[in-house]
Amino acid sequence: MKYILVLLDGMADYPISSLGGKTPLEFAHTPTMDKLAKTSEIGLVQTVPEGYKPGSDVANLGVLGYDVKKCYTGRSPLEALSMGINLADDDLAMRANLVTLSDGCTFENKTMVDYGAGEISTAEAKILIDGFNAFAADKCLMDGIKLYAGISYRHCLVIKNTPPRETLIPPHDITGQQIGDYLPVGECAKKLIEIIKSSHAYLSGHPVNLERIKQGKNPANALWFWGEGTKPIVENFAVKYGKRGAIVSAVDLLKGIAIAGGMKAVQVDGATGTLLTNFDGKARAAIAELEGGTDFCMVHLEAPDECGHQGDLNGKIKAIELIDEKIISPIFEHFAANGEEFAMLIMPDHYTPLSKRTHSSEPVPYMLYRSSKVLQENGFYSEASAKASGVFIQNPEVLTKKFLSL
Repeated sequence: MKYILVLLDGMADYPISSLGGKTPLEFAHTPTMDKLAKTSEIGLVQTVPEGYKPGSDVANLGVLGYDVKKCYTGRSPLEALSMGINLADDDLAMRANLVTLSDGCTFENKTMVDYGAGEISTAEAKILIDGFNAFAADKCLMDGIKLYAGISYRHCLVIKNTPPRETLIPPHDITGQQIGDYLPVGECAKKLIEIIKSSHAYLSGHPVNLERIKQGKNPANALWFWGEGTKPIVENFAVKYGKRGAIVSAVDLLKGIAIAGGMKAVQVDGATGTLLTNFDGKARAAIAELEGGTDFCMVHLEAPDECGHQGDLNGKIKAIELIDEKIISPIFEHFAANGEEFAMLIMPDHYTPLSKRTHSSEPVPYMLYRSSKVLQENGFYSEASAKASGVFIQNPEVLTKKFLSL
């Protein structure tokens, strides 16, 4: 028996008037999901516990059947694992985004233009991070602090011997807003603000950014810190569920969760976490892992979430359609053709409504399919149909156990 979890990050949304009152999921052309829905269980599951922010870290740990109240220590430490950073128990890690801040005016009155600096390439980002590290070393700016280059706009800052007592705001939560009210607060706030301001001074005139501006792209003209936390303790997935697991994802967060849980973090060339990701390669990688002895494989697709944050309606619809065509369809067709029993769980981790351009924490729709058994009849997969089903799972661990016992 093979188990495939297709996670459409941030797919869930609200009805949109320009779509005739439909959500992007309802409007999108998704023939394979429509086919699976006819015999699948469809319902709602609460992926984010009360009292927790609806981040992809908390939500994805929940989707994978972990109790975040026991294992969650912050987002960035999980990303650090993926980046090969060996955290000490008293290290404080945090995400360091390369962002675009507006020109002119005082620093505090600048606007968060783009939380991902135009999805800057990894190669460009590394030049900027390496350059800023050299600049900071020359200025003795970051004693006891280290900045690690990651992928695209996503990087990591580690502060030695520091408790997690900071209040840091994700940049995607303040798009279009002035940054003054959202700068760091806490024991390290003064130093973090100094680094942010220094990064802006250095990066604004960097040749990489001057060239990006010439090309009509957003410059990566500042660092922004968020997602702080300490070394994670995540139970081994195979021990917990008796299944050998793998995760196919472009983002460090999911790769870090895989590593923390003793699963294989699968690297796919050309995987970006955007609409331009290597969808075909991800599907092939998932099939190869499952045919190679893995029992459970999660395929994580970031594109719907990215489009939600950017307010890109057409992009979000396109992302859902591409995932149906290039991920769900080939995986389904492959295992249906070889006659082996398999189960699929298709769902988002959280809502990323286009109207909000950030995450929200209401229950999300899931679709549970088994190749050899009709779980429900004549279903349709959407936010509304999941709510109308009357099926509601409060604890996502219950859904994970149900899925893995089909």
